[in-house]
Amino acid sequence: MNQIRRILGIVWALLGPLAIYFMIQQALLKIVAANAKIAAAVDEAAKASATAVKLNIQMQWGIIILIFVPIAFGLVIFGLYSMRGEYDQD
Repeated sequence: MNQIRRILGIVWALLGPLAIYFMIQQALLKIVAANAKIAAAVDEAAKASATAVKLNIQMQWGIIILIFVPIAFGLVIFGLYSMRGEYDQD
């Protein structure tokens, strides 16, 4: 059981940075898509609406990333402790 904990420690330690990377990648894709909608807008009302949507998307992803970064950091710490054997049972 202790060996499984150590192996899963590697998984947790790698999962944190990977999750942050994929989250930021998704956020950038959504923001770029919103920019494309602004560029494709033909009149001022559509442009204003697309700009509001872009701001909402940026704010939502900013909040999500700000909340998730400490959680991912905790996953890394948990994984490192697990790899060191801090959670081993005698």
